[in-house]
Amino acid sequence: MSESPLSVADGAVDGAGAYAVNAPAPQRVICLCAAWCVVCGQYQPQFMAFASQHPDVEFRWVDVEDEEAAMGDYDIETFPSLLIAEGEEVRFLGPVLPNVSMINTLLNRLMQEGAKSPDSQAGALLHRLIHT
Repeated sequence: MSESPLSVADGAVDGAGAYAVNAPAPQRVICLCAAWCVVCGQYQPQFMAFASQHPDVEFRWVDVEDEEAAMGDYDIETFPSLLIAEGEEVRFLGPVLPNVSMINTLLNRLMQEGAKSPDSQAGALLHRLIHT
């Protein structure tokens, strides 16, 4: 039985005495919607089907009214909105057309370009969403 890789950041070594390689930061796609939104209701099955085809990316559907604590003071004005992140770094936060091909395009471009969301509250929102 082999040992699982350990974090280099912790100064840990694997069973062979070599430093383990850190796993890449997870890519996340979080759809911010509301149950009352008709467009979101139509988009959700497409979003979930797309998510099932991309097991390497963490997908999450968030009803902003059900998760008020995580949303904090952040107001979503247009639905659906996406938050796309790599690890703890928000690459995009904003409204999108309800078209799943947009997710693929955004993921590819944002990750390749190392884009960063200009929204000053985006990082705090991501942190609350993944840690609450």
